[in-house]
Amino acid sequence: METSELLKKVRRIEIKTKGLSNQIFSGEYQTAFKGRGMSFSEVRNYNYGDDVRNIDWNVTARTGEPYIKIFEEEREMTVMLVIDVSPSSYFGTDTQLKNEVLTEIAAVIAFSAINNNDKVGVIFFSDQIEKFIPPKKGKSHILRIIRELINFEPNGTGTNVAVGLEYLNNIIKKRSVAFVLSDFFAKDYDTSLRIASRRHDIIGVHLYDSREQELPNVGLVRVVDAETGKKIWLDTSVKKVREQYKDYFQNNFDYLKKTFLKSGADVVSIQTNESYVNALLKFFKKRKR
Repeated sequence: METSELLKKVRRIEIKTKGLSNQIFSGEYQTAFKGRGMSFSEVRNYNYGDDVRNIDWNVTARTGEPYIKIFEEEREMTVMLVIDVSPSSYFGTDTQLKNEVLTEIAAVIAFSAINNNDKVGVIFFSDQIEKFIPPKKGKSHILRIIRELINFEPNGTGTNVAVGLEYLNNIIKKRSVAFVLSDFFAKDYDTSLRIASRRHDIIGVHLYDSREQELPNVGLVRVVDAETGKKIWLDTSVKKVREQYKDYFQNNFDYLKKTFLKSGADVVSIQTNESYVNALLKFFKKRKR
């Protein structure tokens, strides 16, 4: 993509997503995630009504008087965007490709984060780690992330969610809020997700196209697997073919929901022809409750 065209795309996404973040998401983001991390501040004398669970027994034993630990909300978080850039994200039958919607969602989250003085980092993955951008603050950093997403060409050809989660665990030592953005056409990431969820606050953002969920009856069509390059003819007029196609999507979707639930992680599913604004707002409000 030419530089001038790339800059125009970045600017369009910045205007749209920064406006959404400022007007809608910043407050919801703050109440959904702030206060989830607490750090030790000081000790003081125990007062009637204080939570006995916060008693500092070491100081109490040393002084002979009861003392409690005082904690304060961590004012700065690290937000990680773990983004699937595999070839299957370059698919779309509605107004936008999945990776275009994914880029806008990532930008909204990133702008919301820097509005709250949080750092944002990115991990791009396919069936391998494609790129790591360390957490930083600032508008120029977010614009770099958007540029990379628009213009990125992966080396890998498949999707391996476990690879992204394992890299997150290895590279980010401090607890973070990690958004995993993917179509989740993959399995065998249950162990990696369970381990990551112990250290980080994991939120899965599942993005899919309506034609991935159900195949229309349009007769004989030639289809290409974006990740393997394999081309085959499908007779969509055959009911069994449509049912197998639907079952494949449902099987992955059921695995996704079950795996995230068992790991204690959150997940929000968004269809590309639906409003991601409404879906994210609903999710943030659920987190507040």
